[in-house]
Amino acid sequence: MTIPEFEVGAVPYNPDGWGPLDSATATIAAANVPFAPFSRSDKLGRIADFTRNLNNQNHNRNNRNQNPIDSVFDFAADDSFSTLAADDDNSFRLVDGKPAPRPKFGPKWRFNHHHPRNLLPQRRDEEVEAKKVQAEKDRTRRDRLYHMNRTGNNFHQRREAAVFKSSVEIQPEWNMLDQIPFSTFTKLSYSVAEPEDLLFCGALETYDRSFDRITPKNERRLERFKNRTFFKVTTTDDPVIRRLANEDKATVFATDAILSTLMCASRSVYSWDIVVQRVGNKLFLDKRDGSQLDLLSVHETSQEPLPESKDDINSAHSLSVEAAYINQNFSQQVLVKEGKKVSFDEANPFASEGEEVASAAYRYRRWKLDNDMYLVARCELQSVLDINDKRQFLTVNALNEFDSKYSGVDWRQKLETQRGAVLATELKNNANKLAKWTAQALLGSADMMKLGYVSRVHPRDHFHHVILGVVGYKPKDFASQINLNMNNMWGIVKSIVDLCMKLNEGKYVLVKDPSKPQVRIYEVPADAFENDYVEEPLPEEEQAQPPSEDAVNAISSEISVAATDVEDKEIDAVP
Repeated sequence: MTIPEFEVGAVPYNPDGWGPLDSATATIAAANVPFAPFSRSDKLGRIADFTRNLNNQNHNRNNRNQNPIDSVFDFAADDSFSTLAADDDNSFRLVDGKPAPRPKFGPKWRFNHHHPRNLLPQRRDEEVEAKKVQAEKDRTRRDRLYHMNRTGNNFHQRREAAVFKSSVEIQPEWNMLDQIPFSTFTKLSYSVAEPEDLLFCGALETYDRSFDRITPKNERRLERFKNRTFFKVTTTDDPVIRRLANEDKATVFATDAILSTLMCASRSVYSWDIVVQRVGNKLFLDKRDGSQLDLLSVHETSQEPLPESKDDINSAHSLSVEAAYINQNFSQQVLVKEGKKVSFDEANPFASEGEEVASAAYRYRRWKLDNDMYLVARCELQSVLDINDKRQFLTVNALNEFDSKYSGVDWRQKLETQRGAVLATELKNNANKLAKWTAQALLGSADMMKLGYVSRVHPRDHFHHVILGVVGYKPKDFASQINLNMNNMWGIVKSIVDLCMKLNEGKYVLVKDPSKPQVRIYEVPADAFENDYVEEPLPEEEQAQPPSEDAVNAISSEISVAATDVEDKEIDAVP
């Protein structure tokens, strides 16, 4: 068999430079081979793009410099090539000259398992771009689910960049005695018997059941009650507790606000402090004048950080003052107007004669901690309701919405149809506040706890609010729903009381660490916190006239958000 030979031909050698000789160029030119000229500004890409539409010559000629995948040697733009191609059979094609089908990405491409080949990208660069887009969508979805699935007990890992300040400035002369991590609180359990009522003071007004029918479609404006006085008196300033202490009714004395703070300590993020005084064989748990315990935290356990500037209306401090203002006014608006008051054993122990006070009853109760130790606490109730000739006591509190972009749930759209989702979001963002309200309702043996949903008229207007709905819960059922165990709460209180009872006579302060899940106990001088009262600022619309001196003296730790003794000055909503 004869093997065919292939002649390469002569390749001329150019000793003077690079490239063919002039004679070789002339030979190529004589062969009528078309040549497409190009300039240095042309972008180098593929030599031949078979997926391009050759019929659209004008489009290719005009966009040759703009499209990086166009051929450098654009044969379609040269007339000589068109002349040669005219002699060929137009029906013969080596490749498909039609434009490549545009791939479609979306649910059909991801989930259609019958014909996946027809929907895959046709080019490598398009496939890479599609993967990038899909990866970004998956990342966004994972982040959204991550924030939605966060529980109230995992909030310690959030807001790593945020720096929280201590509720009280630690002085160098203070002596730290002990520090207790929150991890030890979860293992504690202690059972106490039913409490004994020692005294019932104050007067309650009847709850208006028409507020249970409020929906976002028939919202009500939140009213302001300027002429009613609210009291937040600490333990040792309470004349009834002083009297009970002199009668040796108990060993430990506190209020429901202080006890609930201790009971729900493991759910707290912001710093707080409680003053502990050992006097003889008795123990008094107090709050400082101007303490943060009188304010209501907002978005404390949320993943979304709040603005750090104190002057911002959405900062943690501004929202706390606004929440306390809303909570006090809401508790008085949901009462029957000019209804009869239910009186008890004694009148309000903090009110002066003839002074108009808010609807409140103080239940002084005693718990037996062990054979030699009793605890007396003042528990507060806000309203009463008669159902089937049976009296029921109520606690009234309000949740507030300031901006739906922080919570991710718009109350006006979801409250009526997805109330469970709204409550779940609030349990995630305000786990500590809701747990403390539930603990106070359990301590006072309230039959019902009413939760109001109050929102701003406009997200940038923190002066005017509307009530979007009111929901009632039984405290025990609600505690079970939010995983609040009464034995565990009493176990925390018992362990702290036992620790404090081992201390010498004097003054101490229990401080929640601002950056770590733990509490510390310091020994402080006897005159500590005597002159530390700093009055919380009112909303701007109510700063026309400061509170009177009598009001300041009567309510040492009152934040005054109810606008007591100030000029009634309306302002327009801030756009």
